[in-house]
Amino acid sequence: MKVMCSSEESLYRPEVFRWRERMRLLKPLGDLIVILPCSMRKPYSISKSHQIFRKHSKHYQELILTSPFGICPRELETTFPIQSYDVPVTGNWSFEEKKISGELLKYYAKDKIVVANVSGGYEEVCREYLEDCIYTCKDGKPTSFESIYSLKEELKKFPKLERRERLLHKLRSIAIYQFGEEGYNFIHDDVSIKGRYHEKILLNKKQIGLLNADTGLYSLTLKGGEILKDFSLKIVEIDFDLTTNTLLSPGVEKADHSIIPKDEVVIVRNDEVVAVGKSILSGKEMEETNKGVAVKLRQRVK
Repeated sequence: MKVMCSSEESLYRPEVFRWRERMRLLKPLGDLIVILPCSMRKPYSISKSHQIFRKHSKHYQELILTSPFGICPRELETTFPIQSYDVPVTGNWSFEEKKISGELLKYYAKDKIVVANVSGGYEEVCREYLEDCIYTCKDGKPTSFESIYSLKEELKKFPKLERRERLLHKLRSIAIYQFGEEGYNFIHDDVSIKGRYHEKILLNKKQIGLLNADTGLYSLTLKGGEILKDFSLKIVEIDFDLTTNTLLSPGVEKADHSIIPKDEVVIVRNDEVVAVGKSILSGKEMEETNKGVAVKLRQRVK
């Protein structure tokens, strides 16, 4: 599903605002951040410009500067809604766009070394909001031979991040974005991945979730629900036996108020995980309404 962002009012769309708020929960990997401009094609890495950038920057913490979302760490580029928004790319930024993106960039890049291969409005944001930054774009074209050579030579000065380290950081960043700050604990050091399109996330050979390629988010299994339950994340409490694959609102005793529609949630009875599924209502609505479906279940204990 495309998220249309064709005017400045798009800065305050709920999903856009929520994205920026959740970016403040994330921390970059390593001591270096490489800032790159966004592209019209999504996810960014399939665009011609980012294929050029990535030949030299993929072993570092990459950060894409974009409006109206502000910033996008590379590891989240396939996550909804950043993987499917549509916005005119002109290079010209309004005052409000610069302010919102710049403040978020400054927060994310605090105490880090920053190398920026950007021009136009992207460069203006960096120069206004970053005190120290190394600029590699030499002629106003980030993809030119001179700019890419400058970027490559600058990055040679810094150690590359290990592949396993980058993988764990990606998986944990997605979990933090999806479940909240404690979502970091969803991904243990020993997790493994199986599959290519929809990737199974395994812990001790047991599947805890599925990384859905269509949304870039996790779908939970009962085992994954037990991990979230230990950290009180996305919990819906009930006091009866589940016999169907839907949970109706009248059966909800208590629900995490951070839950919004389409969230992955964990159904708990007597402090035991009895099901996992996708929310239809917000947590507050589940508690307050007396009719309708609250959660569509994916798995339940039988």
